Amino acid sequence: MKILVADKISPKGVAFLRQQPGFEVIEAYGSSPAKILELVRDVQAIAVRSETKITAEVFAAAPLLKVVGRAGVGVDNVDVEAATERGVIVMNTPLGNTIATAELTFTHILCGARPVPQAAASMKAGQWDRKSFSGIELFKKTLGVVGLGRIGTEVAKRAQSFGMRVVAFDPYLAPSRAKAMQIEAVTLDELLAQADYITVHMPLTEQTKYMIDEAALAKCKKGVRLFNCARGGIIKEAALIAGLKSGQVAAAGLDVYEEEPLATNSELRQLTNVTLTPHLGASTAEAQDAVGIEIAEQIADVLNGGVISNAVNMPSLDATTLKLIGPYLELGAKLGTLVQQLANNRVERLRITYWGKIVELDANPVTRAIQRGFLSRISSDGLNYINAPLIMQRLGVQVDITKSNVETDYTELMQVEAITADGKIFSAMGTLLGKANSPRLVSLNGREVEAAPTGALLIYENHDEPGIIGMVGMLLGRAQVNIAAMSLSRNNAGGTALCVLNLDSQPSVAALKELTNHRAIKHAVVVNL
Repeated sequence: MKILVADKISPKGVAFLRQQPGFEVIEAYGSSPAKILELVRDVQAIAVRSETKITAEVFAAAPLLKVVGRAGVGVDNVDVEAATERGVIVMNTPLGNTIATAELTFTHILCGARPVPQAAASMKAGQWDRKSFSGIELFKKTLGVVGLGRIGTEVAKRAQSFGMRVVAFDPYLAPSRAKAMQIEAVTLDELLAQADYITVHMPLTEQTKYMIDEAALAKCKKGVRLFNCARGGIIKEAALIAGLKSGQVAAAGLDVYEEEPLATNSELRQLTNVTLTPHLGASTAEAQDAVGIEIAEQIADVLNGGVISNAVNMPSLDATTLKLIGPYLELGAKLGTLVQQLANNRVERLRITYWGKIVELDANPVTRAIQRGFLSRISSDGLNYINAPLIMQRLGVQVDITKSNVETDYTELMQVEAITADGKIFSAMGTLLGKANSPRLVSLNGREVEAAPTGALLIYENHDEPGIIGMVGMLLGRAQVNIAAMSLSRNNAGGTALCVLNLDSQPSVAALKELTNHRAIKHAVVVNL
């Protein structure tokens, strides 16, 4: 079996692959896209870092391809959707760079407190300028950690060893978990107001983009210090530059940027109170060895018919079992992300109930799919079927599973309920229809519906009165949003109606605001599946 190592991974990883019986390893670092298309024609596996793009065109040109392994966390350079369509496993190595990134973050924090890079440059220039490079101490200062995942947790540990008080904002972190770590769980506004240093460790999503912007910086102490070794765009660069110039931000440290590589004329390069590194988060010998060896072992396992580890597009399953429960995995993932978006708050418990054939099967992969779906919009790039339960546990979300033998109207049925801290329950129930086992949504928050869980769903409740459907249709029409399908349910005439619309595109913020402001609309949300 041929394995293409398209980007330079650890030599130890390459050596491991060469030692496997029946493996032929092709090293082709720096190959052009055209060359890659030529090389993949008869390969069973591809190993990459971040340089080589594995596009839909590459998958189409590789009929024997079984697995793509990314030596690192992010899989932005791999078309995961195209891989899934062709049955190709995409794997990453989410744990290998945790310590490296945490240590780099803390290096930036230290440089933000003591201007070592600036003083070193001054010394190299032949100067002896002690007065210009005075700093401050970390001891007894407050560090605000935005996002308390694997890396954020490691940064918090290091801060505590320096005698810092640590506060953290993570909307999905249970207070009990924070207390056990001797960290104060706070709101984002509280963190901004209290922190002397702020470091961000969130994935870049619609919700986290520009999380730290002009308005956020205005809530901070004057002279706050900001650090980002997570993803460019969480801190708005224009706002940061203005803050560094005005003194609202005393110092900053960045390893990631809104656009990479950072433009040569970026104003960030001209500011003396910011330390810049070129995306070095995982750039340590230990981390590169770890992810190189890890991805080589994972690829070998797949090609030898063993366990699938750290897959980003499927659970840890053998091929026979995967074919049997594949439709359940898709349905579970849809229900998981649906209830998370409906709740849009910190969930304390996820209650999962199965009916039908799944009761007789090993439901663990389906449960993992539900958890992964629930976490998909709120967790880090390292999320997969393997670590989803661990992340749920770390966030303090209890998962309860029930297999029911009670007869229902459906041959196959599963329900996911998200229970928030204030006791509210958000639920979604789904089934599989037809020979194709197509996922179908049959209940929302206890109300019967019938909708395909795909694309953008507009879900709204309204007082049951004439003209509402027409009003919504006209509003979406003005916004150039086409309605693909509709499901309507009501509790009684003149009571409350629930409507689910499948949309061809997502309505604008302004259109959604206009809808929610209508006197008859009780609640409206757009869910992306």
